[in-house]
Amino acid sequence: MSDDERGLLVWLDRGTRVLNEVTADGRGMRTMPFSEWVGLDYRLDETVWQGPGVLKFMPPGESHSVWWFRDDAGNFSGWYVNLEDPALRWDDGTVAGVDMVDQDLDIVVAPDRTWRWKDEDEFAERLAFPDHYWVPDSDAVWAEGKRVIERIEAGVFPFDGTWTDFAPDPSWEPGAPLPGWDRPVLRRL
Repeated sequence: MSDDERGLLVWLDRGTRVLNEVTADGRGMRTMPFSEWVGLDYRLDETVWQGPGVLKFMPPGESHSVWWFRDDAGNFSGWYVNLEDPALRWDDGTVAGVDMVDQDLDIVVAPDRTWRWKDEDEFAERLAFPDHYWVPDSDAVWAEGKRVIERIEAGVFPFDGTWTDFAPDPSWEPGAPLPGWDRPVLRRL
């Protein structure tokens, strides 16, 4: 959708095919304690995004993305800050994409910029399993969240009203993962 010095901006429409990790019996990570999840085999499964469309912004080199949530009528309903490893772009020549690794702790932001932490319990639960959890430095995750909260409270980009009136082109169709999505993941360690 947009890719410039500020970062990558993408639209995820209702009905878009997405990939989620599930166990052999189809359960997702959030349906069970992490202690159970780590003992099971899991795979990526293609599902459908059920919620209203979401605008996602990935600033370069930063450990978060910002999502603009909409209600069912398409009106802006707030921001969501997803704390994650910096987005890793890749291009194999015929297909390109962005890999990200969620760090589980999030921030929910209302249109008036009041905010609250989300998923602190999941974050704490998973940190208790350092041999299985992919977050090596919980202090860095909290620090990134606090840095973003300063931006939220100051009302600076991207929390300054930018893109709150975004409307997708009506001709856009929900997408699906392209062939090549399952190539080996490149991960920063």
